[in-house]
Order: sequence, then C-alpha cells, then structure tokens
Amino acid sequence: MPSERLLIRGGTVLSIDADIGELPIGDVLIEDGRIAAVGPRIDAEDCEVIDATDCIVMPGLVDTHRHTWQAPWRNIAADWSLAHYFTGLHAGLSGHYRPQDTYIGNLIGTLEALDSGVTTLLDWSHNLNTPEHADGAIRALFESGARVVFAHGGGAPEWQVPSDVPHTRDAKRVREQYFSSDDQLVTMAMALRGPQLAPGETSEHDWALARELDTRITVHVGDGEWGKTRPIQWLRDHDLLADDITYVHCNTLADDELAMIADTGGTASVAADIELQMGHGWPATGRLLAAGIRPSLSVDVCTATAGHMFGLMRTTLLTQRGLDNAAVEAAGGEASSIERLSLSCRDVLEFATIEGARACGLDHRTGSLTPGKDADVIMIRADSLGMTPLNNPAGAVVYNAHPGLVDTILVGGRVVKRDGVLLGVDADRVRRLAIETRDHLLSAAHGDPRIANASIGGDWIPDTYVPEEEHGHEHAH
Repeated sequence: MPSERLLIRGGTVLSIDADIGELPIGDVLIEDGRIAAVGPRIDAEDCEVIDATDCIVMPGLVDTHRHTWQAPWRNIAADWSLAHYFTGLHAGLSGHYRPQDTYIGNLIGTLEALDSGVTTLLDWSHNLNTPEHADGAIRALFESGARVVFAHGGGAPEWQVPSDVPHTRDAKRVREQYFSSDDQLVTMAMALRGPQLAPGETSEHDWALARELDTRITVHVGDGEWGKTRPIQWLRDHDLLADDITYVHCNTLADDELAMIADTGGTASVAADIELQMGHGWPATGRLLAAGIRPSLSVDVCTATAGHMFGLMRTTLLTQRGLDNAAVEAAGGEASSIERLSLSCRDVLEFATIEGARACGLDHRTGSLTPGKDADVIMIRADSLGMTPLNNPAGAVVYNAHPGLVDTILVGGRVVKRDGVLLGVDADRVRRLAIETRDHLLSAAHGDPRIANASIGGDWIPDTYVPEEEHGHEHAH
C-alpha cells in the first residue's frame, strides 16, 4: 500500500497539465496514492519527504503498444526487415513458447519498461497459444507493479497471416477471471488483427467479441503494403470505427482515412523506430496532427530497438522535423529559414504521457500531474554533466535523458524505484529465467525447418515471410 502522504520537494516540475504548466522549482503532494496538490511551495506536515533537488519531476511515460512477450529476443532483429520478423518470430519462434516462456518474457519486458520510467504499458499480447499462456502473461503483469493494459491478441495460429482463425473466446474467461473490474492497476483491452490481416468476416467476429467483453480495441493499420488496402474505409463501411479504438502505425493510410479516424474520435500510436527500420512507411506523426489527431507513442518490439521511450521521442521528433524541412525545400523554400518549427519537444512529451494515457482510456487516472489523478510520477536526475545547466527541461528530457538518469518512480503513489534501483525485484532471478527461456527456444528452433538456422550473435537473418495465400484466404479488400 502507498504511504498515506508523500511530498516530492524542490524539483523542476513538468506537469503536462495546461493549468499548472512548468514550475522551475516546485512540490508535488501525494495523499492516499493520488496527487493532492502541485505548486511552487507546499507546506505539509506528517509527510514522507522525497528530495527532488536537481531532478525533473514529471508524469510517468506511457507506451501504447508493445509486444512484451518478445523481450527474451531483444535486439535479435536489429538487422531484420518486417518480412524477416514475421518469419523469425510469428511463423517460427512464437509457436515454441511454453507458458513459462510467455510469463518471463512479459515479466522482464515490463520491468525493463518500468525501470526506464514507463509507468503505464499497453501489452499487445499476441502469442497466447493456450489458456495457460494467457495466465502466465497476466501473472507477470500483476507481479511487475506497473500500470498495464493487457491487450488480448490471441495466439500464433491467428498470426500466420492472412488467417481466418477467429479470435479465441478464451478472452471471455480472461475478462471474467482477472478483469471483472476496470478500476485496478492491470486492466484489459482487445488487440485485434483487423481487415489488413484477416478476412472481413473474421474481423467482424473479432470486433463483436470485443464489444461483448466491453473492452477498448487496439489494431494494426497502415503498416507497409498491407496498409494500402484501405482498412479504415472497410471498417467505416461496416460501422466498426469508434472513439475507443487505437489505430497503431497508420503510415500508409490515405489522408481521407486519417480524417475518418479523427471524425470518430479514435486515437493513434506511432512506433517511429520500428516503422523506419521495418519499412512500414514514414511515421505518420505530422499527417496525424494535420488530421486533428495528437498521437501517442509505442516501442513496439524490443527484438529490434531499445525498450525505453527517450530514444523513441527523439526519433519521432527528428523524423518529423526532417519531413517538414524537406517539404519546405520541395516547395522552393529554405528549411534553414523556417520562422518556427511546427513540432516542439513539449509536444512530444505530451505524446509520451497524456496522449498515451488517452489512447489507453486512462487519461482520467494518469498522464499528467493533475490533482485527483493517481500519482504515477518519475524523477529524472538533472545533475549529470550531460544535463547541467538545465536550460530547457522539456528539451533535456527529449534530447539528453536516458534510463540511467531515472532515479525515482511512483505508480499509484507507491515508490517502485528509489535511488536508481527497482524495489522488491529479484533481478538475478528474472535475468536467469529470461536466459533459460532464450536457450530453450533456440534449441526448439533447430528442429523447425522454417527457422532451423536460428542463432544469436547477430548473424541470423530469417527467410522473408511469404503470406499463405494458397490456403484460399483473402483480405477484406
């Protein structure tokens, strides 16, 4: 249980609340796990005081789309395309996971995120091959101490795309057994394939299941060539667009499809690092903004990129600035003479906090240091040689910060990291189990002709994925 009263004192406060703004020196008072007050100086007695001198105090980061089960394979796909990833992970390694492998993947992946300041994570969990796999995944999330949205994404058979295998109804058992209340630290959503990756009737089935379970929906759209099949148009034609859906990627959606999302109040998740590497298309950040959608951010897969959001914020910002500059030059102007950059560091901080909370349906609980919200707070050290002097706090977080500077973390008012160390975590055990899972799956791969050459060390490049069109499956379009 969180301490009844905590006072974070004397930090540089980035509240991400328009009414409170930025405080060069400020305090945050926490009572019964919630933010009670934010101000330049709060006089409160009978409090545990956390000294935030030389620290930036801000809301915890929110990652709106991460395939956490893949964490034991971190960086193995650093030189892979999307087609390599589908063969190596979805057509290959995923089918060999045991429930304990899913458990440890989710545990080390969620703890990695938490350790880097991600207090809210949407776990896009699409390797739930049996009910026991789902139980293992969920057990790890509750054990982690993070705020997590468990997005039920089905199992490997549903991801041999295109696939007409309907979303498993075990999701109903999961909802009833673990998530009968939406007012808890770990909640549930549905992670659906959508019309890009499944026949139309299968998408309709999956949507109906999500509506039966009364959950939010998160769905991949607009990633690469698949995204050019006008999936949003299909969803609109079948009356399936809604304000509780998060559309992940959006790179190759047409402009009118982005307008359809905006008109129906949907949210978006940009995974700039992976999108650039795996050929999804240019990150849609600027196009989403032009359509009236302020996006959230997602790490996506740690198989290819870092599991923290500091680098992701940089990639998102700099890619869009590069696209903006190129557009000015293409129109005959000089990018170096732009009067004001259209996208700011504060914008990207909002994408990584309050917009992420909104995409998870949790903006009433987290995403800003607003009195009444749950106290999901991080403190980033600003006394290193690379952060001193602190001239632009938002710029320092986006451009200079890294996980090693995340000193203190609170989730729901409970301190889960102090002095740079996660509390109550047996890191040696977690690391050992993750290595054992990696080694087990590597051994299993050697008997699988699709990935028999799987190896670690950076040399393994899987064959490119070939969709199983010969099975008679057809896309919705």
